[in-house]
Amino acid sequence: MRLFSTTPLSCRSRLIPSLLQTSISTRMSSTASRPIVISGPSGTGKSTILKRLMAAHPTKFGFSISHTTRAPRAGETRDVDYHYVSRTEFQTLIDENGFIEHAEFSGNCYGTSVASVAAVAEKSGKTCILDIDMQGVKSVKATDLNARFLFIAPPSLEELERRLRGRGTESEESVQKRLEAAKGEMEYAKEPGAHDKVVINDDLEKAYKEVEEFCLAA
Repeated sequence: MRLFSTTPLSCRSRLIPSLLQTSISTRMSSTASRPIVISGPSGTGKSTILKRLMAAHPTKFGFSISHTTRAPRAGETRDVDYHYVSRTEFQTLIDENGFIEHAEFSGNCYGTSVASVAAVAEKSGKTCILDIDMQGVKSVKATDLNARFLFIAPPSLEELERRLRGRGTESEESVQKRLEAAKGEMEYAKEPGAHDKVVINDDLEKAYKEVEEFCLAA
């Protein structure tokens, strides 16, 4: 059975229209805390830190679950790690202005939907956490979501490459694409006002404490 449609997609990153901005503002009006956007290159330990944060504060934070057209990886759970959809379904959401942001990486589409963010915001007392890439960060900044931004960085590109290769799950092409993307993300993080805080993960325990402190201050 084919998992994806071969229909061409327009899932390149783009800014959302003003109509959708109004939708976000309306649906997010009841939340007590500003959403937190957390980004960082693959291999920085971001997923490990976020899973620990959610386990430590299950009533405080809620993940915005992204949509993707890629297949689930080993150990991932549908509608927990991602909403796994076909390319046709993803395109339908684009056409209906259902995404706050969306982008394409390595031939797969990823997006954060209005419904997913609103679902977290509607749970009383919870702060919505969005785990997205640099393109997504820029798109969210163009909305009225009034989010806070945190970037998790590796100690160096060399260390990041070592971690990626150590996974044993990445092809050479994938490693090179991720390193190239990481360069862009790390350069963007240096720009004034790009993020409210940058955490360098050269020590997992220290990095976790910094992320936790930032998030709890929301």
